[in-house]
Amino acid sequence: MIGGSLLVSAQSYYAASEIKNWQMKWEGGTGDGGRTVPVTEQEGWMDMGTKAAMPQMPDGVTSAWTKITLPSSLYTSPAVYIQTIYALHVKVYMEQRLIFEGDRRFIKDNYSLLVPLDIGDNGKTMYIWTETLKDRIGIKDKIVVGEHNVLIKDYIKNGLIDVILGSAFVFVAVVLFVCAFYLNKEYFPIATSLAIVIASTGVLSITYSPFTYTFYSYLGPISVVFFDLALLSLLPALTFLFEKIFGPGKFGIIRKFRKFEMFYSLFCIICLIVNALSGDRFVEFYYFVSTKIIGIIMILQFILLIGCVVIFSLKRNKDAIIFALGFGIAAFTGVSELVWYYIKGGNYDLFYWKWALVVFILSLIVILGRRLAQNHQQVVKYSRELELFNNELQRSEKMEIISELAASVAHEVRNPLQVTRGFLQLLSEKSSGDERRYLFMALSELDRAASIITDFLTFAKPEFEQISLLNVNEEFKHIQSILLPLCHLNGGKMILEVEESLWVKGNSSKFKQALINIIKNSIESLGTEGAIHLLAYGQGDKVYIHIKDNGAGMEPAVLSRLGEPYFSSNKTKGTGLGLMVTFRIIEAMEGEIRFMSKKGAGTESITILPRAEGPDDSNSL
Repeated sequence: MIGGSLLVSAQSYYAASEIKNWQMKWEGGTGDGGRTVPVTEQEGWMDMGTKAAMPQMPDGVTSAWTKITLPSSLYTSPAVYIQTIYALHVKVYMEQRLIFEGDRRFIKDNYSLLVPLDIGDNGKTMYIWTETLKDRIGIKDKIVVGEHNVLIKDYIKNGLIDVILGSAFVFVAVVLFVCAFYLNKEYFPIATSLAIVIASTGVLSITYSPFTYTFYSYLGPISVVFFDLALLSLLPALTFLFEKIFGPGKFGIIRKFRKFEMFYSLFCIICLIVNALSGDRFVEFYYFVSTKIIGIIMILQFILLIGCVVIFSLKRNKDAIIFALGFGIAAFTGVSELVWYYIKGGNYDLFYWKWALVVFILSLIVILGRRLAQNHQQVVKYSRELELFNNELQRSEKMEIISELAASVAHEVRNPLQVTRGFLQLLSEKSSGDERRYLFMALSELDRAASIITDFLTFAKPEFEQISLLNVNEEFKHIQSILLPLCHLNGGKMILEVEESLWVKGNSSKFKQALINIIKNSIESLGTEGAIHLLAYGQGDKVYIHIKDNGAGMEPAVLSRLGEPYFSSNKTKGTGLGLMVTFRIIEAMEGEIRFMSKKGAGTESITILPRAEGPDDSNSL
C-alpha cells in the first residue's frame, strides 16, 4: 500500500489493490505517435513488475508501450494511481479509448498520474504509450487501483512537502539577505553567500518536486530554467562560502575550484540561453553539460570540501567541526545518491538530498551565529577596553595638570611659608596667654600647609633620589610602631604577618609614606573593636602586601574614584592627596595597587611590587 489512506475505501468494502506486474514493449521504427494501440499484438512484450529493474533503452528507440491488466474489483468510482512514470509524452488508453494525454515541451520526465475510470473499466486492459528524449522510460513505482476519492489524497501529497520545504528555504534566504545589509563588511559576503545557498536549495526543492509539474505543468519550462539556475548558483556560492569561512586552502585549491565553477556555471547559462533561443535544437547537448557533467563536478566538490573539512577539524577548529557534521551528512548523502543515479543509468530520482541539506544549512546558520556572537563579544570587549583607556587618559591628564601646578608653585609657596613660620615661632616664645595659644594655632596650620605642599612635590616628582634594598618586614615594624598608638586611640588593633627576608627596591621614606597613607585611612574608618590585618608574602617574582580592615567600607562609586585629586573617600577635611601620592609612589616602584571594598564590611588594599634579590642572594629568582 502507498499510505494509510489506501487501506480501506470510504464508499465500498473493497480496499485499494496494488498491481505488481505489467508488461512493456518497445515501439520500433519511427512509430505513429501512439495513435495505434497494439491490442492484438502478442509478441515483443516484456514482463515487468515492482521488483524488476527497468530495462535499458535500445539505440534509436524513443517510445514504448506498457500493458496493465486491471483487477475486477467493484469500485464505485475507480481510478489508477501511478506515483512515478518516466516520459515526456504520455497517452493512456482503456482498450482503444483514449482517456488521458500529456505532452511536455520541457526536459522533466517525472510524471505522477491519477487516471479516473468508469465502473465498466474494471477487469479491462489499460495501455500506456510513453515517449522521451532521455535515457529512461516507463513505470518506476507500483501501480495502485482504488477509489478515486481515496487515491487523490496521495496524488496531491506527492511532492507537496518539497514545495513547502523549498518555500521555507526561500523565505529564510530573503530575510537573511535583508539582514546582511545591517552587518559589517566582514560578514556581509558570508551572509550573502549563505542566503544564495539557502535560496538555491529552496528553488531546487520546489522545481524538482513532481507536485510543481503535476499541478502547474504550464510553468514547466520556467521551472526547468529556475532549477538549472539554482543549481548553477548553488555550487560556486557553496564553495565561496567555504572559502570565506576557512580560507583559500593549501595552494589556493578552494579558490581555484571556485573560479572554475563560476566559469563553468557561466558557460552552462550561455548554453541555456542559446538552446532556448534556438527552440530546443541543442537540448541534448545542454542536458549533457548541465546534468551529467554537473553531477561529476558536484561529486568532486563534495570530495574536496570533505577533505578540507577533515584537515581543519584535526586542527580543532570549532567552526570546521560544526561544518564537518552538517556538510558531512549532506555530502555523504549527495555523493551516495549521485553514484546510485549513475549506477542505475539515470533511473533514479534524487530524494534524500533535500533533507541532508536541511542539516547542512542549519550547521551554516550555527557557524554564522557563532561568528556574529564572537564579533559581538569582541565589540563589547573593545568597548570596555576603550572605556578603561578613556578613564586612564582622563586620570593622566589630571595628574599632568597637577604635576605642572605643583612643580611651578610648590617651591615658590614653601619659601615664604618657612620664613613666616620662623617669625611666628620667635613671637610665640615671647608671648603668653591667649596670644601664645593663637600663635601655636597659626604654626599648626602652617605645618599643615607645608605637609600639603610636600605631598604636591612628592606627586610631581615621585622618582627616588636614593634607591636601596628594603626589607619589607623591617619597614612594616617601623610603620607599626608609628601608627599603633593612633590605632589604639581609635579603638582598634593591628595584626602583622610579614614573611622574613622579603625584599623590594625603593626609597624607604617614600615607601613608608605610601603605606602609612593607606593604613591611616583604614584606622580612620574603624569602629569599636576594629582590626587592621597587615599581610605580606612573596609569590614568584612579586611581593604582595595586603592591608585589610573591618571598617565602614565604601560603595562601588566611591571605590572607582580612589586616587583622584581632591577626592576624599570618607573624611570631610581630606584633600584626597594622600592616596594620590600613594598611587604615584607605587607606580614609581613599578608596582600597582588594587582596592576591594563593600559598604559595612571593610576595605582591603592589595599592593603588588617587583621582588628584589636579597643581600645574601638567598631569595634570588
